[in-house]
Amino acid sequence: QVQLVESGGGLVQAGGSLRLSCAASGRTFSSYGMGWFRQAPGKEREFVSAISWSGRSTRYADSVKGRFTISRDNAKSMVYLQMNSLKPEDTAVYYCAADQVKFRGVVGGPGDFSSWGQGTQVTVSS
Repeated sequence: QVQLVESGGGLVQAGGSLRLSCAASGRTFSSYGMGWFRQAPGKEREFVSAISWSGRSTRYADSVKGRFTISRDNAKSMVYLQMNSLKPEDTAVYYCAADQVKFRGVVGGPGDFSSWGQGTQVTVSS
């Protein structure tokens, strides 16, 4: 089982930037893909971005493509989400998640991930 702790959320004006971080512990981080999801009030949790175990493959939701960038540092067991040109509709709790299968290509469904962090709030004001 892996433990995930997100940080970096906060309040930002529209057009601003934030960088979310997720620290992983408890298993071999570099063997598993990672992802970011978000959940706005009254809405279902939705996929934001994912990165393969190697970091060579990434995937983004259409709503964030071109604005968000996912990356990972396997030496530090960290995954990041750089969020630029933020919009009020990006307001949500952002969750880090770890793939449940080793060494597979980038995935994007909630069912593909077996471990979740506690979430970090991102609020974008207009």
